[in-house]
Parts: sequence; C-alpha cells; structure tokens
Amino acid sequence: MRIANSSPAPAVNEVKLMLDRLPFDGARVLELGCGRAEKTRLLAETGRPNEIIALEVDQIQHAKNLQASDLPTVRFAQGGAEAIPADDASVDIVLMFKSLHHVPIALMDQALGEIARVLRPGGLAWISEPVYGGDLNEVFRLFHDEKAVREAAFAAVSRAVSTGGLRLQEQLFFNTRSFFESFEQFDSRMIRVTHSNHQLSPELYAAVRERFNSFMTPEGATFINPQRVDLLVKP
Repeated sequence: MRIANSSPAPAVNEVKLMLDRLPFDGARVLELGCGRAEKTRLLAETGRPNEIIALEVDQIQHAKNLQASDLPTVRFAQGGAEAIPADDASVDIVLMFKSLHHVPIALMDQALGEIARVLRPGGLAWISEPVYGGDLNEVFRLFHDEKAVREAAFAAVSRAVSTGGLRLQEQLFFNTRSFFESFEQFDSRMIRVTHSNHQLSPELYAAVRERFNSFMTPEGATFINPQRVDLLVKP
C-alpha cells in the first residue's frame, strides 16, 4: 500500500468515479462523516441505493441535515465512525469522504473495526483521503497542518488490511479541482466551519489571506488536489 503516488494522475470527478466503480443498485449504503450531505444528495438522486444512512458527528451540521425533506431514501443519524449505530453485517457499501483523518487518532483503529463489523461479507468500503500535497494544502496548513493525522489515517487503514479485518481491493490515485471565487468564499468553506474551531490571530489570518490571494486570478482561484482512495472489501 502507498500513501501517495509520484506519477502523474488524472483529474476526475470523484462522485462519477465512485458511481462507475461501486455496485450501488439496490444497496444499503452507509456514509460516515457526510458533512453538508452534498455527495449524499448526489448519490440519492441517482435512485440506485435502496437506503443511505448518512452519519455526521458534528451536531450543528447534523441538525441542518435533518431539515432536508426531499430525500426519502436517506436517513440522517448523529455519531462518529468509532461507534456506528448499525447492526453487524447490515451494510453493503461504506463511504468515507475525507473524514477518516478527522477521527481522533486513538480511535482510528476502532473506526476501521466498526466498518468491518457493519459490512456484509463481500461488502465494500470506499475510504477517500486527501494526499498531503498541492497548492491548496500549502494555504490550509498555515492554520491547520494535517500531515500527522493524514499519516495516522493511512497507517490505520494499513493495519486493518494487515490484520485481515478488511482486504485491499485496489488503490486509486487521482486529482480533483477546488474553485473559490474569492478569499471570502475560502474563509467560509475552509476556516469558519462548524466541525473545527479554527482560532486565527489577526496576523495569521492576514498571512493566510496573502498566501491564498497569491493564487487568485481575475476568474478566481482553482486548485488541483491529489487524492487517494483505498477500496477495501470485507472478506
């Protein structure tokens, strides 16, 4: 297993990639760390899964998600990946988009154990994580450096595979694009988030703004972000 890939990688839409590769038709899907439920909605609107359980640990965001009234196949629940409110062997597919590294390091192994527990034999886990690199990361790490937690997340996945609880089916390396119209939009989406308490001093905030603005063009700022998916299967 590799934490990163030095070879050139294609730029793709991760949702399209996931829809092409995973057997969603008639499946019971669990999404861990659904956030604003943007990918949840896109998946639900395909009509392919029978049910999606969308779990979010952030109480503020979970309360907002509960206000959605147009997603009849989605059930929102509050909780973390280390204690999944689902029965043993009850889920066909587990999705985790950029959220394993947000699990406390001491609980990452427990979270992977929970994923193995709830998956049916032959079930799949799509563990998507950002690779530590790219220009957006150079801005983000000024106020929230995730190098250690991303490495810990990869180590936890590797341990889950080495102990046999889950088996590696394949690794996918690709790039995604992030676009921001302005620093204010970056501030809203990346700094003033409810799941993290980013307390920036005026000096640090100014430094982040300056670094972000170095990538601005008249059309906005576009970043190419390296990503990795560890596609795991329950033996």
